[in-house]
Amino acid sequence: MADAWVESFPHTASHILDEMDNTLGFKLSRIIAEGPNSKLNQTENSQPAVMATSVLILRILEKEFGFDVKSRIDVTLGHSLGEFSALVAGGYLEFGDALQLVRRRAEIMAQCTRTLVAQSGETYGMVALLCEPEHLESLLRTVQEFLGLDLPGIEGDAQHPVPSIQQVVVANINSRNQIVLSGSLERIKTLLVQLRQFGGHDPRAVKLKSDSPFHSPAMARATDYMRQALEQINLTFPASIPCVSNVSALPFQSEEDLKDLLSRQCVDTVRWWDSIRYLHQERGVRRWIGIGPGKVGRNLVGKEVGRVDTKGGGVWAVCDPREMSDIMAALEETESERQNPQT
Repeated sequence: MADAWVESFPHTASHILDEMDNTLGFKLSRIIAEGPNSKLNQTENSQPAVMATSVLILRILEKEFGFDVKSRIDVTLGHSLGEFSALVAGGYLEFGDALQLVRRRAEIMAQCTRTLVAQSGETYGMVALLCEPEHLESLLRTVQEFLGLDLPGIEGDAQHPVPSIQQVVVANINSRNQIVLSGSLERIKTLLVQLRQFGGHDPRAVKLKSDSPFHSPAMARATDYMRQALEQINLTFPASIPCVSNVSALPFQSEEDLKDLLSRQCVDTVRWWDSIRYLHQERGVRRWIGIGPGKVGRNLVGKEVGRVDTKGGGVWAVCDPREMSDIMAALEETESERQNPQT
């Protein structure tokens, strides 16, 4: 995850990894570098590892390439776990505080999943549903009906009524053609059958690499922890750069708003697509810079925003040190053309 960055920029990268290990009190850097994957993939290790690697890349941009975040970035946001990195980048949270929050939050989430499995005997996870863009609103509405969310249910027929599905929620609205379900995998399968038999939808279903039902009521203990922990650390508000909340799809409005929404993010739907539309349509964002150990964020921005062929625009994933020269050149080129904010 971080090896290529350590090899290319050993001084800056090693400093961040040392800070990570000292903050957590154990050698997470060794697990990141050496594995085994079974240990790295544990929620309590993978989440702080991803967050720390994102900040590591950001610090390399700043120190090795002279990238001044305050002058070149107008707004930040991050998808799910990435919201913590966005808050660090925006100046709301110190790296060490964010790391401790993420680690303990992840431990509690893992405990919630183990308890749920032990009590129910079911397996849990997350499944992405993909459809044509013009069908997204209808699909989402039908899913909510089957889940029994304050909407009229679909009755089926008199002899075979369609029951609402419990222990399944919409965890993410990711793009104009993708939502993510979270909960019992068995019940998600039942929901898919109902969608096809009674709902008039046949979305493509893709199981995600998660064995926990994130962004669902099952994670309520993590929300409780976050509410308490955020009262004990130093937050900076207002910070230097606005940051968009996953829950409201709008910038955090106050310190209390930040505490509330960041806590609720554990159980609420991630409104990523609404956030992107807000930035694109209302803030006029044309340049999008995704920082982290993968290209998921860049891909979720979607083809209809941040187009490279837009004057002064583009969308980049800063995740590979071998691409840094090209990325920095592209940023410099579009900098002179830029008339609108970037994120």
